[in-house]
Amino acid sequence: MQTFKKLKFIHYLLSILNLCFITCLSHHISTSFCGKIPIQSPFLSSNSTVSSSLLKHMILCSSQKLFFRTSLGLFPVSSIDYATKTITISQPSCPSSQQFVSPSLLSAGFPTSPMLNSLILFNCSNKNYPITSSFSNCKNFKACSSSSDTPHQELKIPYSCLLVNNLDKLDKSFHPKDLNCSHYSRIYRSSLNDDDNSIGYELGTRISFDIPDHVPNICDECEKPNGNCGVGLKCICHPKECKNKVISTAGSIKPSANIVIFSMLPLIVLVFFTSCS
Repeated sequence: MQTFKKLKFIHYLLSILNLCFITCLSHHISTSFCGKIPIQSPFLSSNSTVSSSLLKHMILCSSQKLFFRTSLGLFPVSSIDYATKTITISQPSCPSSQQFVSPSLLSAGFPTSPMLNSLILFNCSNKNYPITSSFSNCKNFKACSSSSDTPHQELKIPYSCLLVNNLDKLDKSFHPKDLNCSHYSRIYRSSLNDDDNSIGYELGTRISFDIPDHVPNICDECEKPNGNCGVGLKCICHPKECKNKVISTAGSIKPSANIVIFSMLPLIVLVFFTSCS
């Protein structure tokens, strides 16, 4: 009998705790932060729409650093633009071609970003590869002068470079080694300036999360043999395929686990009521 009363009391206490948690959540759900990057809807959303339920798996905050989740690993995020509904994946200067990850591989399956992604290739020496209209010569790209690669991989100045204007016309299997390029950089157009190729671009890749709920399920592409399913889309559609290794850094991180606490209930209740006050 005493055991039953204790269980009933614990159940009552947990119900109060759950109600307080929901109340607190309703006050703070609109905006949170990961480092200096605000996290808002649809990444923090109580809605049960298809797009919001998928996008909750799109990013990961760990140690106050924000990452774009993929089946390859975690890519650092530098910003989120909620007006244009785009995430900017940062680019560590101009890495060696041995570390190549195509912008198309990251963005495949998501809506087209309003600021198109591009690619710059450096010191390409293979003259036998067919250069199409999607390639154009460019001057020294100043953003690459501060390369943080290891000394034997550092991009020296002066260097030659090629700008890939249209990634859609580039073969999906393309790799900088096809042109024997020493380095590369993922970039995106930051302005509509069509002048010199070194102007109007910034380092990084933009991914759009502007996914209307009335369109067919974007995860359907991941079920097709040759569907338009990149490493980011594959991760949010099949979370078990996400990898936690941070891309472009030496180490890896482990996301914080969800912990269910069955003890110290009075302290937890006090913390919740304090945060709601």
